[in-house]
Amino acid sequence: MPEPYRIGMKSGRFVLILAILVLIGVFVQPVMAAENGTTDAGTDFYNMGVNLLETKEYDRAIVAFDNALASDTTMLRQSDGLLYTYQNKGYALIQLNNYTAAIQTIDQGLAIYENDEKLWYNKGYAFFRLGKYQDALNAYDRVLRINNASLPALNNRGDTLFQMGRYQDAVDAYSQAYRIDPTNEYAAAGLKQAQSAAAAVTPPVTTLIPTMVPATLPTKAQSPSSFLPIIAALSIMGLLSVVLIKKR
Repeated sequence: MPEPYRIGMKSGRFVLILAILVLIGVFVQPVMAAENGTTDAGTDFYNMGVNLLETKEYDRAIVAFDNALASDTTMLRQSDGLLYTYQNKGYALIQLNNYTAAIQTIDQGLAIYENDEKLWYNKGYAFFRLGKYQDALNAYDRVLRINNASLPALNNRGDTLFQMGRYQDAVDAYSQAYRIDPTNEYAAAGLKQAQSAAAAVTPPVTTLIPTMVPATLPTKAQSPSSFLPIIAALSIMGLLSVVLIKKR
């Protein structure tokens, strides 16, 4: 390869061309590499995990996601791949019924992405499957603060309230979901079930009939002692009559 100075180039022009070549090396080559599918280790592990999820190889997918998290995650952060790594690993753990580990993974993701709707939703689902209904309810409420039109969160909130025996609150949750999407069959079925349960536990309405006050108050009964003065007076009168008769 000929040296630059042998083509009769002036030094100023050479410096300009050299600067252009440097710029090409900095900006063009990374773009070409990305187009050719060249990635870093973290991204490679992540993509491997996604492929394994699609084939439902959940154990291997979790290993791949762990390897992605253990790698340099700089590029994953730039493309939201880090968020998806936590989401997908949590999902894989849920599919394996490992709900406690799923919550731990989701919490790691929430420490970075505190307002991610999907992480909160999956956390609520994991708590629900553990029977921790109040924790599940709190998670679904957080989803609805982020997106108050989330049909999955409203329906799952209804399921949670139903399990807690709060049937009327469950009716309200399903009703809200049904108003958002009247074609949502899950909301319609949940609403019907909750309404039946609420009606079954509602105490019957009793019509109270006031006691009638009699028009004439009953006469107060006299106790035997109240007749003593009368008896005494009659006795004295009798004695006096006897005395007067004898005098005659």
